[in-house]
Amino acid sequence: MPTYARADIAFERGEGAWLWATDGRRYLDFGAGVAVNALGHCHPRLVKALTDQAAALWHCSNLYRVPGQERVAAKLVAKTFADTVFFCNSGAEANECAIKMARKHYHDAGQPERNQIICATGAFHGRTLATVAAGGQEKHLKGFDPAMPGFVHVPFGNLNALRAAITGQTCAILVEPVQGEGGVVPGDPDYLRRLRTTADEFGLLLIFDEVQTGMGRTGRLFAHEHVGVAPDIMALAKGLGGGFPVGACLATEKAASGMTAGTHGSTFGGNPLAMAVAETVLDVMAEPGFLARVEAMGASLRAGLGRVCAKHPTVIETVRGLGLMLGLKARIPNTDLVAKLMANGLITIPAGDNVVRLLPPLIIGEAEIDEALSILDRTLSEVKP
Repeated sequence: MPTYARADIAFERGEGAWLWATDGRRYLDFGAGVAVNALGHCHPRLVKALTDQAAALWHCSNLYRVPGQERVAAKLVAKTFADTVFFCNSGAEANECAIKMARKHYHDAGQPERNQIICATGAFHGRTLATVAAGGQEKHLKGFDPAMPGFVHVPFGNLNALRAAITGQTCAILVEPVQGEGGVVPGDPDYLRRLRTTADEFGLLLIFDEVQTGMGRTGRLFAHEHVGVAPDIMALAKGLGGGFPVGACLATEKAASGMTAGTHGSTFGGNPLAMAVAETVLDVMAEPGFLARVEAMGASLRAGLGRVCAKHPTVIETVRGLGLMLGLKARIPNTDLVAKLMANGLITIPAGDNVVRLLPPLIIGEAEIDEALSILDRTLSEVKP
């Protein structure tokens, strides 16, 4: 179906931060499959984990114990606020689980009227009917009326508006610590901390959508670690599988109290192939120095972008983001700039608010950063605003 405005290019091979198209041309990948290929293309440990598991068992369903799920869940619980994990196949599914969990928590607590979730304008939580309603963006909702009820939207970062929106029907707050599709907009640290205190004050569940920000993307394993607060529920996907489809919904035991046998499920979620890859991703990211290096490379890229973009103020308005999740707010159409960068050999991703996203693999090095900055500088010099 023609649901994608696809660029006229096809890739046939990848290695590290590089992709090769079918015409033989090489591209530097600063999109990483929209923050998915966290360890780059064809990471040898991921290739081995997947092929070893493929030779043993692909699928057995969640009617039985899945040892890989038990190991990955234990590792996620050990590294986070969570006590329990549900495995699925995507970020949208992880957010669906979070939404259901919040509603079920209060239903089982004898407060079924508490079924509304406060969300932020400019958010993106997925493409299902529930998650587009949670995102609230007209361009995603148009044509799919009626919008699913139960979601209230307030400006991202505006705590006063959020507090004013809380009623006796509110069950949870759902935000991205850094809005990705909305234009790489980091939440102010004080705002994120006050979300936690506000949730506690009013007896609400706090849900962080870390589908794009999680798994090391911002220089910490999860973005909320930067501000020293923890949610009650967290949606995770993208980088968790390093390119293999897998999602997870993490929660405290209290938040997940309503998720009893039969309340939720997934045919493919947590299958042995996905778990083999996810466990390896977690193991690689747990190695000494991995996240510190991500943070260092993020600082290096941010500084370089600042230098380059300062030379072209008529094309780039500002640089923003966190870690290796960075955005350039353009003064020309961002899709035009993305196309021009690709023509010069650098893959980037458009986002809302006329932003160009740079989401390189977390294994990126100084040489690739220098090459990307060189391409960016040349491209911006070629642009006529």
